[in-house]
Amino acid sequence: MTGEDDDRPACLASPPCFMHEVDPAYMGLAAAADPRQRADVLRWRKAERERLIKERLAIASDLRRAHDDKIAANLETAIGDVAGLIVSAYWPFRGEPDLRAFLERVVVRGGRTALPVVIARGQPLVFRAWSRGDRLERGVWNIPQPASDAEAVLPDVVIAPVVGYDPACYRLGYGGGFFDRTLAAMPRKPRVLGVGYRRQAIATIYPQPHDIPMDAVVTEDGVVAPG
Repeated sequence: MTGEDDDRPACLASPPCFMHEVDPAYMGLAAAADPRQRADVLRWRKAERERLIKERLAIASDLRRAHDDKIAANLETAIGDVAGLIVSAYWPFRGEPDLRAFLERVVVRGGRTALPVVIARGQPLVFRAWSRGDRLERGVWNIPQPASDAEAVLPDVVIAPVVGYDPACYRLGYGGGFFDRTLAAMPRKPRVLGVGYRRQAIATIYPQPHDIPMDAVVTEDGVVAPG
């Protein structure tokens, strides 16, 4: 786990290499041993992140709603019986799949729901219980989050939005490192499911030693398991 922002290399870097021409295996542990190569990975991730978010925001609203309904249905199948489980998702941001109706169905089926909360930069997320009608307050980036007096919980299932994902179910996020930092700090590992659109699939995120793969990625086309 790294405490630094993914977009802030710790050293000066050479110009970015052509990442599509580099063997992904080489860009794994080897990149961590070479600060310049690691900086190249971070530069590539930043550019790829910007491209993928732009594409996601360009999805037409009616198509997005149809995709979101399929993602929710595929999540319900992937998770199975939620009775007695705490399921954490997120408040949609920058074109992410909207799972708020899905969370309502979790409650109807006997589960509990939660949202993640950013406490401070460089710190793990915390999870607070939340369901429709509970009080919200503005958090980082003005994203609604459960009020500070909401119950802190430890989810059994964590659903995380992806900016991009690869066949090994590594997640390209926003670059703050919150996701991996949080999983590393949890006393027990929850089931971790990424959600995104099929068009967000990429060949590799060039995983680094701190990156933690998800158990699966759920899209409108189905469930992607690590392969």
